Amino acid sequence: MANSPSGDSVLGRVVRVLETFSAERTVQTASEIGRAAGLPSSTAHRLADDLAANGLLERDEEHRYRLGMRLWELALRGSTALRLRQAALPHMEAVQSRVRQHTQLAVLERDEVLFIERLSHPAAGANIASIAGRLPLHASSAGLVLLAHAEPAVRDRVLAGPLRRLGPGTLTDPAQLRRELTAIRRSGVVIAPGSVEGVSTGVAVPLRDAGTVIAALSVVLPRDGAGAAHEVDPTAAAVELRRAAVAIEEELRALRAAR
Repeated sequence: MANSPSGDSVLGRVVRVLETFSAERTVQTASEIGRAAGLPSSTAHRLADDLAANGLLERDEEHRYRLGMRLWELALRGSTALRLRQAALPHMEAVQSRVRQHTQLAVLERDEVLFIERLSHPAAGANIASIAGRLPLHASSAGLVLLAHAEPAVRDRVLAGPLRRLGPGTLTDPAQLRRELTAIRRSGVVIAPGSVEGVSTGVAVPLRDAGTVIAALSVVLPRDGAGAAHEVDPTAAAVELRRAAVAIEEELRALRAAR
């Protein structure tokens, strides 16, 4: 694809436009998109119009843009995330019926945790993660599971830092974090009090497909049961997650065999 005078390809500029949208920034003008993407206003207007014409963005009567349904449609076609969610959801619901807090499914994507599903109870405690949201790998129970089982090159990049502190329990010392990752690979579970927020404890286990860890299944519990209408011990939650992980892995095997 042709490059701009700055060296960016057209595809690169399109990705920058799409990446300006977030859970907090769902509707934008073309000028706002240009500022957020670091693009000239004329370029942002042209790209936004082209994307809207092809259904990847939607434009309202006030000429503001939001992500289009066609983008969602294309993303789901043949998606490995969709297959994983379909296998996992019934078993996540079983976990959620017992913990009645937050039950989450996450994958490793570009050295970050990407959450692809979440079930929450109306009275659940604090949790900053959201579907299609991201967190640093070192700063959540799901991320620690994924980092522990990631390729050595990924671990080395993450451990090289910076290791940002999100909560009082976030591990930010590379040597300590490396030891913790070794322990996680041995035990197969993470219990991380205060890793993301001081008021919560994350519990996570790995999900495997054909022997390879492809995702993390986790719950977020109120720390020490504070404010919980339905208190669940983290160790008991880990048992529930392991049971669900085994069932999900069996579903994935059946789906693979049926192809």
